[in-house]
Amino acid sequence: MLKNFLLIFFFGIIPVVLFSGQISAQTHKNRIFVDQAGRTVKVAESPKRIVSLAPSITEIVYALGCEDLLKGVTTFSDFPEDAKNLTTVGSYVNLDLEKIVSLQPDLCIAVKDGNPKATISRLEALDIPVYAVNPRSIETVITSVVEIGALLGALKKAEQLVDGMRSRIRRVETNVATVDHYPRVFFQIGISPIVSAGSDTFMHELIVKAGGINLAGDYKSYPRFSIEEVIVASPDIIIISSMAREKVFEKVKAKWQQWPSIPAVKTDRIFVVDSNVFDRPTPRMIDALEILVQLIHPELN
Repeated sequence: MLKNFLLIFFFGIIPVVLFSGQISAQTHKNRIFVDQAGRTVKVAESPKRIVSLAPSITEIVYALGCEDLLKGVTTFSDFPEDAKNLTTVGSYVNLDLEKIVSLQPDLCIAVKDGNPKATISRLEALDIPVYAVNPRSIETVITSVVEIGALLGALKKAEQLVDGMRSRIRRVETNVATVDHYPRVFFQIGISPIVSAGSDTFMHELIVKAGGINLAGDYKSYPRFSIEEVIVASPDIIIISSMAREKVFEKVKAKWQQWPSIPAVKTDRIFVVDSNVFDRPTPRMIDALEILVQLIHPELN
């Protein structure tokens, strides 16, 4: 795996444009990358002060063992527990530019869909490099881990993480290949409004790999549903992603139990799961995959 990645790394499939001993004397301490937004970014050879612009980025940096480089994070960066002690720079959709600048970062890591473009542009105008990832699928999450590892000098650790993720995915796929029935799954994000995950999301991929049929799979992005539409869809399983599991669970069950014709209500297969595990594009998405298999196909446990 490492050998294959190095071939990719040097021949440009992973978007690193300049990274060799032939870089000129003026730029030998910098590397030039092209990020997942298609932007050219000059990054210090060994970044020392990192600001994470999304909770998912914070998790990845910790997973790579590079947390000592983190000088600032966004609100809701709550995993692992130590991340709560770091300086916050606003939410990922409402960044505090002055706070970020005051931390004197030599690299900010952003998410393409979520961070405001105007703030990113102002950071760049101040010569603060911003590298953006766009993790919208299982594969692009894996790619993001590798690219952030390359940025932070933790490529070996990134490869180990990715190898572990792929191994666990293969194990799930092998087990799910033995089933002969794919239950209909409605994945509900929050309670009001009722939002689900469409076919171009990694959540859709996780449901399918776990041996389920995503009832929002005919839609793109994050479609909204009425209660009537969910009733008509007739889900065998309803899974709700929430940060307040115990409090939400009773409310959700009470709401859906008004509709006993729904198979998931009849069989008491309404589950509340941790949104931090299920909604964030990080290595923990494989935890979510394994939990989904337990919920969708308990006979495989």
